[in-house]
Amino acid sequence: MKHFIILLLSLLSAWASAQEVYRTKVEGDCGMCKDRIEETAMQTIGVLTAIWDEETHILEISMDPKLFVADELMKAIATAGHDTEKYKADDAVYQALPECCHYRPGDHDGHGHENGSAIIDHAVEEVIGIIYEKTAKGKKTAIIGATIYWVDGTAVTSSRSDGSFAIPMQPPHDKLVIQYVGYASDTVEIKKAGHIEVILKEGVMLDEIEIKERKRSIEVSYISPIKMRKISQRELTKAACCNLSESFETNPAIDVSFTDAVTGTKQIEMLGLAGPYVQITRENMPDVRGLASIYGLGFIPGPWIESIQLNLGTGSVLNGFESIAGQINVELKKPSDPERFFLNGYYGGGGRIEGNVVASTPVNDHFDTNVLFHYNTRNQAHDNNYDGFLDMPKGNGFSLTNNWKYFGENGNEGQIGVKVTQNDNTSGQDASHHEGLHPPGFELWKANIKSNRYEAWIKRGKNFLDKESTSIGFQLGGIYYDQKTLFGKRAYDGTQKMLYANLLYQTVLGSKDHKITMGSSFQAEQTEEQLAATTYERNEYVPGVFGEYTYSRNEKFDLVLGLRADHHNNYGFFMTPRLHLRYALSQFTVIRASAGRGQRTSNIIAENIGALASSREIIVDGDGSSKPYGLNAEVAWNYGLNLTHDFSPTIQYSLDLYLTNFENQIVADFDKNPQQFHLYNLAGKSFSRSIQTQVDINPVEGLDIRLAYRYNQVKTTYSGTLLDKPLISPHRTFANIGYEHKSGWKFDYTISWQGTKRIPSTINNPEEHRLNPRSEAYWLSNAQITKVFGRKFELYVGGENIFNFQQPNPIISPHDPFGQFFDASLVWGPVFGRMFYTGFRYRINAED
Repeated sequence: MKHFIILLLSLLSAWASAQEVYRTKVEGDCGMCKDRIEETAMQTIGVLTAIWDEETHILEISMDPKLFVADELMKAIATAGHDTEKYKADDAVYQALPECCHYRPGDHDGHGHENGSAIIDHAVEEVIGIIYEKTAKGKKTAIIGATIYWVDGTAVTSSRSDGSFAIPMQPPHDKLVIQYVGYASDTVEIKKAGHIEVILKEGVMLDEIEIKERKRSIEVSYISPIKMRKISQRELTKAACCNLSESFETNPAIDVSFTDAVTGTKQIEMLGLAGPYVQITRENMPDVRGLASIYGLGFIPGPWIESIQLNLGTGSVLNGFESIAGQINVELKKPSDPERFFLNGYYGGGGRIEGNVVASTPVNDHFDTNVLFHYNTRNQAHDNNYDGFLDMPKGNGFSLTNNWKYFGENGNEGQIGVKVTQNDNTSGQDASHHEGLHPPGFELWKANIKSNRYEAWIKRGKNFLDKESTSIGFQLGGIYYDQKTLFGKRAYDGTQKMLYANLLYQTVLGSKDHKITMGSSFQAEQTEEQLAATTYERNEYVPGVFGEYTYSRNEKFDLVLGLRADHHNNYGFFMTPRLHLRYALSQFTVIRASAGRGQRTSNIIAENIGALASSREIIVDGDGSSKPYGLNAEVAWNYGLNLTHDFSPTIQYSLDLYLTNFENQIVADFDKNPQQFHLYNLAGKSFSRSIQTQVDINPVEGLDIRLAYRYNQVKTTYSGTLLDKPLISPHRTFANIGYEHKSGWKFDYTISWQGTKRIPSTINNPEEHRLNPRSEAYWLSNAQITKVFGRKFELYVGGENIFNFQQPNPIISPHDPFGQFFDASLVWGPVFGRMFYTGFRYRINAED
């Protein structure tokens, strides 16, 4: 901790950043243009973020001045088909763009040009000028990013890094407005083209927030062949989002539930399938998996997250063979981000306290670094349903990450990082709720979970500047994880060591329409588990090679063909084919299709950790072979079809259809006997069918409405009978309403309804220990209010489960926890009632 404080203080002393903001005008006309311009900009060396405004046509980037060359940016964008302030796109490239992207007046070139991407000849009459401010000593200083436009006209531009601007004349409009936040606006009457100089004076601001561009908080690219939902920081701050498991409260595609009624552990579901069927990566490297496939969701603090990329169904073969239901990739805040310092504090129900610090700084011309620190504690005992068990655990934990980013010359980049996570939580019966109720020596049922996780990774890459779209990259990561758990008298301990290596090479074949990525990977795991008196040990080694071919035709059609060939030391050789198709019917309508195979090794105890919160006997019906647990690998095929359509700039509709068929699945059978929990290979059918329809509406400035309905049909064969998978609701409706006012107030409200769920059979229990065959349907409601003060500080208050719905009697036989009928694993609804919280966020950006 001493070294961390010293490093943190040194980072705080170096807030002055070398990063800058650069703005330039780029021609375009639609959402597809926006995606193309921003993606091209992000591929330019030195560019950190890129936002293109569809109305003003201004591209705003944050960049590292040590690496960024404006001329290279404009050349790249012109090569992609968009005219810039300096270079004009080649006519052939421009004409090959989809019709909706033809932005030139009359669909012809109004400027003289040479072959290729020529320098634009400004034949149109223009007003050219410079925007200044005066310092206290009277010195003129250029203003970067001032907005310049004609009253009642259409032309808009902004001042460059030297304060200069150019805007075409638009007769009969002759009143030119110059605006910049914090300064009084100026209006200049212009009678003819020529040069002007404007000095802005500081104005009186009423603590108002200027929204430069309004982007959807969850974006879907129109030009990506894989339907990828990008969840931004703006979306994540709609709720407290203390960790990854709590980052999907406003997203209808993912369900969040509890593993049991004792530990307070949350798990996610996608397409009606449990979280372990979702491949979760951190910056495209394996993260939440193995023995940490459930608890690991809590190891990624929400305030550390820059964005989340979410796709349903099969993913790319470049990231491995394990994705079945989908993929979640988490991007953490980068050492080179404009945000130099971030501080977050949270206090919630049950005495939950959390704090997060992110500090970053440039070190020299080639290295940036950041430190991310998280601490959490909960020290109050709550038993709101009076069953003698804590509704949420008590305990504490911390995480610490240090990242270094390397920017070399000639396209060389690299990253190295380390992370430490430790947690210690206790739940179950608490002495404060049982004092005087039992005779001396009475033994309380407790659950204790201690976990330690140590990670290190390195990335190395090179862009070949002399070869179009050609690069090579290498990833290497290692994880050591151990956990010690005690559920009543049953102990479960586990240790896992993981190594991952991935080498990728990407280039084009003849033209940029044909792209290929190929490489090889190696994955190794050593796992040891001890459940009571039974030991499970396994070593897994999986070398593999892969290739992915991408064909793009006029940005109307994309084809991605991927194939992996891997060899597992326990399961032998297997192939993983995957296919993605995209077709743009128009600039407003895109259809995508996908198909592919996924395979994974089930961590049968860690993934069903809730079963340990019961007196059930754990029975593994393996075949006695050397395969992990004596069971086969899980294998499934996933097929998807998506439609995205914009009815208008303010209304977007999407439809998602997915089918998952299992060739083999490890069946978690709670039905066979209420005093037993069986695990065995699938003998019969198992499938998931999922339909989701969603509408996103932005009726007025600042107001976002998201409406969705999802239907899941998930069935598995249990001991010869095809049944609905338990504790999964077939029906879910969802609505989220968010409003942001320019005064800095933000309001967010989410309400969802879940239909009834099948409950595993308890018919063989005595009548007093039986549950109904189906759960109740119920409503959940969350809300948050945020007040933003200037650029740096914001306060928020919120409530979860506002309707205060709680699953009645979530524990069977809670007063005899060591008896044969005790069971806290059959949780279908909230255990903790209404909960309120408050918190703050404080940030300092490089430009502050």
